[in-house]
Amino acid sequence: MPMQAVILAGGLGTRFRPLTLKTPKPMIPVMGKPYLEYQLQYLKDNNITDIVICVGYLGGNVRRYFGDGRSRDMRITYSFEEQPLGTGGALKNGENLLDDCFYLLYGDSFLPINYSSLERHFHDADKAILMVVYDNREDTSVPNNVSLDNRGIVTQYEKDRGNTIHQYVDAGVLALKKDILDSAPPEKVFSLEQEVFPYYIARGECAGFETAQRFYDIGTPDRLRIFKRYVQSVL
Repeated sequence: MPMQAVILAGGLGTRFRPLTLKTPKPMIPVMGKPYLEYQLQYLKDNNITDIVICVGYLGGNVRRYFGDGRSRDMRITYSFEEQPLGTGGALKNGENLLDDCFYLLYGDSFLPINYSSLERHFHDADKAILMVVYDNREDTSVPNNVSLDNRGIVTQYEKDRGNTIHQYVDAGVLALKKDILDSAPPEKVFSLEQEVFPYYIARGECAGFETAQRFYDIGTPDRLRIFKRYVQSVL
């Protein structure tokens, strides 16, 4: 049975204001559908139907639109954060909904990847974290921020600070073991990328999964336009 997917969808989307004053960033319309709908449909096409969505800002809009997923032959549950908790805090907040192993996706990033291959690699690698990485052969405008050694183990990761020494950029999809949250800091607000992943990277417990498929995100209006062109090309 395919693993559960968890989507972090609590961002404020400040770069898209005034649109995001009433619409949460993952619900920004693309060709008549919310961005998040493309993620969910792709997961379903890969037989991934057990979904947890971590929502915060205007999260009620997300739940009203997608509901419990039954109309889509999916099971969708929600974890609400009352205040911004960071990526780690949001995941910790929904810990009781998580399976022992799950995919983690960002609610503003879309990667058309073969999830069956990813799951096999995750189990074969037997690491706490498997990070999908892309070599920017087709420039995503996101700078490279990941380095791997010759065994495919992540040796360096700088989420928000690209560096020319790195070979790859994280592609917005990971596979995780739930017990990584046992190493979370005691604070309610924390970052997975800055306060949890470094712990496992230092211990050789984060493997990389290289993909030749570029990802599409909506971090900026320009990137949103690129995703729209992608959608038009595959319709």
